Amino acid sequence: MAVDSSLSPAVRDYIARQPNLGWRRTIFNSVLRLVVRALIDFDVTGIENIPPRGPTILMMNHISAIDPGLCMAAVRRRHVVPMSKVENFRSPVWGPFLWWYGAYKVHRGVVDREALMNSIALLKSGLMILIAPEGTRSPHGLQEPKDGMTYVATKADAVILPAGLSGAQHFKHRFPRRTPVQLHFGRPFRFKTGGRARIPRDELSMMTRESMIQLALAIRDPALRGAYADLPATSETIEFVDPQAV
Repeated sequence: MAVDSSLSPAVRDYIARQPNLGWRRTIFNSVLRLVVRALIDFDVTGIENIPPRGPTILMMNHISAIDPGLCMAAVRRRHVVPMSKVENFRSPVWGPFLWWYGAYKVHRGVVDREALMNSIALLKSGLMILIAPEGTRSPHGLQEPKDGMTYVATKADAVILPAGLSGAQHFKHRFPRRTPVQLHFGRPFRFKTGGRARIPRDELSMMTRESMIQLALAIRDPALRGAYADLPATSETIEFVDPQAV
């Protein structure tokens, strides 16, 4: 894998490691699916919308701690590279798994340039990454996000795949009983950049808004659509793509 020499040493090293992580991710995901099958009554729809290749952002709503694992388990033919808050890497429970799998860190509450560069570089390498655009859990419905995911997508010309979760917020209270969870993959799309290297801030905000509406449409429980529940779906800044033609 060729690595952009203009990247920082930390980002270059992380991207260079990616080809060697495939076997770890295959093992991890196989075990993860067994765990999900045992604990979750999992209803996954829209699998035909998953692009089989190319730079892809899996854009999920974040309603529980198990959301990333559910999304990773549902995508069977590709490895999903998750972004996780730096505090999780310090956890004695989650930290070893995140390091071993090859997830990458993000510092919340600040503009984390290294996390942005990792995201863009992973996408330009043709991988699929997982991002919760709100940046934190919103178990009672979607909230307004920052423009970080949109910025990354425009820089990498990535396809965005909405992943709407419902039911996972009840897992903690139902355990050890199986929790019914719905995951729907919505229509994949790209942002209309017109080949521009820089997108004006107001246009980035419009892109973010339209992408969040698509995420809301993928959420099967209307109560979890939050701030985007009743907004009309527009496509001034997005264009839908055929996942098989990516």
